[in-house]
Amino acid sequence: MRKKVTVVGAGNVGANCALRIAGKELADVVMVDIAEGVPQGKGLDILQSGPVEGYDVMVTGANDYEPTANSDIVIITAGFPRKPGMSRDDLLLANYEIVKTATEQSAKYSPNAILILVTNPLDAMCWTAHKVSGFSRNRVIGMAGVLDTARYRTFLGMELGVSIENIAAMVLGGHGDTMVPLVRFTNVSGIPITELLPKERIDSIVQRTRDGGAEIVKYLKTGSAYYAPSAGAVEMAESILKDKKKVLPCAAYLDGEYGYKDLFVGVPCKLGSMGIEKIYEIQLTAEEKVQLDKSSAAVQELVDVLKKKMAS
Repeated sequence: MRKKVTVVGAGNVGANCALRIAGKELADVVMVDIAEGVPQGKGLDILQSGPVEGYDVMVTGANDYEPTANSDIVIITAGFPRKPGMSRDDLLLANYEIVKTATEQSAKYSPNAILILVTNPLDAMCWTAHKVSGFSRNRVIGMAGVLDTARYRTFLGMELGVSIENIAAMVLGGHGDTMVPLVRFTNVSGIPITELLPKERIDSIVQRTRDGGAEIVKYLKTGSAYYAPSAGAVEMAESILKDKKKVLPCAAYLDGEYGYKDLFVGVPCKLGSMGIEKIYEIQLTAEEKVQLDKSSAAVQELVDVLKKKMAS
């Protein structure tokens, strides 16, 4: 029996998720979008690439959720993109409604699915999906740390002139301006980054990582990143579908870990067939903990806004 993945949202991120899943032959894909004809057209286009690219899975599009029934994974990408000068937080209430509806429908038709959230503001949207779905915490995961870490590794590789394959790194915290790249754990084939670059260059790269999304928004002017975000979501999906048990930084629901409760924060997670199979609680320095506290507080502010909305 083939695996099945639903991608909610047939925009740039969603369509690229579908294309990457098909290209890796991970599962049959159903794209869902409210725009009439768009998921059907893009699905057919991706399907017709198969004979050329050499993949053989079914890719379809729909404007309702019935064809998504019994999906193994649902990747939620639907939402308004950031515009120049717009913070992720500005998106909060607009995307809350979209994610709420997508989660309700996905949970109805695929009650055993694992949800991967990509919609911003990411950590707050994960919290929304968790509350609305009623799923156990291992089955609601946010794609943020994989993308932020990829950006961090990219900039380090550019600076050092080395293969990004040799760079091991990890970015924790909320997906936003307060994310926490852990310099202490960053190395190139085991060589600590602090031995290869002066502090001011590392600080500059950390800041560029934090501004990674905004930098792309500024260039594009009418949209936000989609190639790297879709790659991040599909890496997570692949680890789950193949039970690879990769350890990746993901937005996970914390219930006391790192001192936080009822909050999604980016932390190292083992991803396998059950979703999040383990949350790694690493010992942080005082400075790292202060940074993570600041990042978590930024997420908490958004969640508090959502709590008020849900109560009203």
